[in-house]
Amino acid sequence: MGVVEIICTTIAGLITLVAVALAVRAVTRMLGVVRQGQPDPARLGSWGARTKVMLKETAGHTRMLKWSTVGAAHWFVMVAFIVLSLLVLEAYFEVVSPSGGIPWLSGWVVFGFATEIIGILGILGIAYLISVRLRSRPGRVRGLSRFTGSTMWQGYFVEWVIVGVLICGFLIRGFKAANDHLDFPTWAVPLSHGLGSILPAWEAGAPIVAVIKIVISMTWLIVISLNVTMGVAWHRFLAFPNIFFKRDPAAAAGSGLGGLRPMMSGGKPLDFEEADPEKDQFGVAQVEQFTWKGLLDFSTCTECGRCQSQCPAWNTGKPLSPKLLILSLRDHAYAKAPYLLAGGGKDLTGEEKAAAEQLVGVDVLAMAEADRPLIGSASDGGVIDPDVLWSCTTCGACVEQCPVDIEHVDHIVDMRRYQVLIESSFPSEAGVMLRNLENKGNPWGAPPNTREDWTKGLDFEVKRAGAGDDFEYLFWVGCAGAFEDRAKKTTRAVATLLHEAGVDFAILGEGETCTGDPARRIGNEFVFQMLAQQNVETLNDAGVKKIVASCPHCFNTLRNEYGALGGSFEVVHHTQLLADLVSSGKLTPVQPVDGGVTYHDPCYLGRHNRVFTPPREVLEASAGGADLTEMPRNSERSFCCGAGGARMWMEERIGKRINIERVEEAISTGAHTIAVGCPFCFTMISDGVTAKQATGATDGVEVVDVATVLLRSVKPESPASSTEPEAAAAG
Repeated sequence: MGVVEIICTTIAGLITLVAVALAVRAVTRMLGVVRQGQPDPARLGSWGARTKVMLKETAGHTRMLKWSTVGAAHWFVMVAFIVLSLLVLEAYFEVVSPSGGIPWLSGWVVFGFATEIIGILGILGIAYLISVRLRSRPGRVRGLSRFTGSTMWQGYFVEWVIVGVLICGFLIRGFKAANDHLDFPTWAVPLSHGLGSILPAWEAGAPIVAVIKIVISMTWLIVISLNVTMGVAWHRFLAFPNIFFKRDPAAAAGSGLGGLRPMMSGGKPLDFEEADPEKDQFGVAQVEQFTWKGLLDFSTCTECGRCQSQCPAWNTGKPLSPKLLILSLRDHAYAKAPYLLAGGGKDLTGEEKAAAEQLVGVDVLAMAEADRPLIGSASDGGVIDPDVLWSCTTCGACVEQCPVDIEHVDHIVDMRRYQVLIESSFPSEAGVMLRNLENKGNPWGAPPNTREDWTKGLDFEVKRAGAGDDFEYLFWVGCAGAFEDRAKKTTRAVATLLHEAGVDFAILGEGETCTGDPARRIGNEFVFQMLAQQNVETLNDAGVKKIVASCPHCFNTLRNEYGALGGSFEVVHHTQLLADLVSSGKLTPVQPVDGGVTYHDPCYLGRHNRVFTPPREVLEASAGGADLTEMPRNSERSFCCGAGGARMWMEERIGKRINIERVEEAISTGAHTIAVGCPFCFTMISDGVTAKQATGATDGVEVVDVATVLLRSVKPESPASSTEPEAAAAG
């Protein structure tokens, strides 16, 4: 070993020792923070399914590849990072000797060929990702950048470190080739041999470049170890456990979509009959009251901004960015960590748990962070502004797009629960809705004895469940379908089509009450439980096995949330049943719909429950086989109407109205009919069309439910399929 090799080996050894020591300290700190979270036993078990899903999402890049070229480039970079870590290991042998290598591996041609190809593709991939970040950086792109709020220097640092390591790898092999130390044939490592042909035969070249490669790699490790909130770097380690411990690895929808996570206390679902606010946790008021998986979520965020780019609130000028919300919670958790790790924290009555002597050595900044309210305005020092919390429509676009399975909606609703149940702090207009749910069993406060009024004028009798007659399906009408004038047209259309197809169905009539969806998503779990338990008892007493629901919110709640309360039913949306009836020939469209049709995917039907195809099949059959005109944002990337998350009953005072944004997109397709599959969407899209018509921006555009489109095609002469005067004006 010559002088150069001794110096290079010493430098490599020293910087590695420092880097490893700092990394161990950083990992220990991160584990300490995550362990401050509440227990979550549901994350354990199903190890085989979890492993399979984790490998599928990481190795297969199933979420990232939804972004096509970006996803492909990221896959090459990920593989390069994992596989070429062996080349970093090899560099420790190369600093010792110009011809050094990993025993039993470095001379294997397959290893040489694989690492050569991966290295080339890795360079191309990272170059593309750098160009994307540069082109999309805040202030350069038109509109909103998904990188707004991200810590840009960290992204650039990580990307250029990868570039440096990959280039060094090829230079090392080039110097080996120049000195006849490279054992691989030219066909296996063509780029390395090409570099060797132009590099000088310098024996010290390989050791010097190898130590540079180690210094770059260890500098990266030192920097991220000193910045434990550097998600753009740490996600390459944390993504694996975060995906592994997702809420439901077997779910068709993404983890955190569909049903909400139950309200928990001490790792168990909260029982309101025995709950005590002084002993049981009602929602989340402190960052440590999130589960350990929640704190792992915050730590894993990559700051990529995919959630932000899809969020309807962010895209219409609201203060909510799912990314920035998660980053705020992450930064707060780690800033507060020294206080928590010293034993600090407030009990459920607000009293300090730690003795004074425990907190003596705690940093003053950590103590100040501990005093910040989790929800509060800037003047109050709040971590999350109330306008951020209440802007969420729970549409799930953020959860759908997150490449590391962060469950944004669950975290938002957990914070809402505390605000509603303990602080009684929520938008005032929503209070009317909650009182109506408690007193009348529906959000509008309509008399319960008018639930069956929509049946008046039908030319057939609708069965009542519980009257002694057998039936196949219980038609869950829903509050909107029973009381809201526009939604009643859909209800009548669905009932008429089911009758026409010979489907044996019944309704509950006055026995039906709200499923509790708006109460649960605004955070009032108590009202949800009250309504849900009443409905489960009614449905079970009526012997209901199969339900068809016309409202996706009812559909989602009945299908995904009532099971935990003893209500196990087979639930389908009316578009699913209608599609089956059309395909089986029980309903035959005869009159094609003119003027073109575009379809708006309801969030709780499409994204939350993966029902994308059936409504499109119905519409295409009704249009005489013509293709739909899709909006740019459709299917899993559909843009929200703005009504979810109980926003239907909260005034939209900040930024552009979400429904106007969606209507403009629908109108741009040139279709004369905007088809919907949800009464909330019906109201919001119709109101948006009316607003645009008032400005003269459009004319002749109609909003109707998928069922109405089909009924007009199946029975053109039916009164239920006609367009009433007010419908033509308002949609």
